Amino acid sequence: FNAYMSGAALGPVLAKAYGKDRRAYHITADYTWGWTQEESMKKFTEKEGWKTVKAVRVPLGAGDYSQYLTPVLSSGADVLILNLYGKDMVNALTQAVQFGMRDKVVNGKNFEIVVPLFSRLMAQGAGDAIKGIFGSVNWNWQLQDAATKAFVKSFGQEYGFPPSMAAQTCYVQTILYANACEMAGTFSPAGVIPALEGFKFDGLGNGPTEYRAADHQCFKDVLVVKGNEKPTSKFDLLSVVELTPRAKVEYDPKIFGGELGPINTKPC
Repeated sequence: FNAYMSGAALGPVLAKAYGKDRRAYHITADYTWGWTQEESMKKFTEKEGWKTVKAVRVPLGAGDYSQYLTPVLSSGADVLILNLYGKDMVNALTQAVQFGMRDKVVNGKNFEIVVPLFSRLMAQGAGDAIKGIFGSVNWNWQLQDAATKAFVKSFGQEYGFPPSMAAQTCYVQTILYANACEMAGTFSPAGVIPALEGFKFDGLGNGPTEYRAADHQCFKDVLVVKGNEKPTSKFDLLSVVELTPRAKVEYDPKIFGGELGPINTKPC
């Protein structure tokens, strides 16, 4: 799951929800993930007919976003896309809502805000500001497949609340690594890497999954979510609105360039 996949999953959903005649303004974290997320969101929203009005880069940990939000109101944009993560997203979204942006009507349309990538901690941090906001996640505890139900039940029995996306990721990665070591019969990266290359499995919660050998990228179905308008608890903040099939978020492994490098490396 990466920034490209977020854009690929969100583009069609946003066009269906908000229409194809939209003008987007991007506020983007000025580092690698932010750049890629912005590029992906532009690509897949413009493919649906949206126009990009402007994209502004902001430093990590900016805190006060007023200087970046104010120009949006006079830009002619009717959608604000926050390519931000963690506390930066929480601060920017909260301030945008406080500015009354979601109450505006621009170009004859309700002004909308999009957060391409969510986590539960981000949703909790943003509070009511998250309601009705579209985004994407790698997993959600409310999925109804057998594997998710089993994990949620055992996690809840241990900790007293449902697992977050991060908790599920840590659990799955640990299981996958342990399984790869067993298959390889070694803890050596030179043995574990080939065991994971092209490895296919199910039971993650997102359908059939594969670690593509060409670039070591994990491919699975991607969840598009929306801030729950009427949450029943602090763990019920995001509702799954679409499960985007893995085939729709796949891409040529060459698009990002670079090489994986040799498996056998000299120890430090």
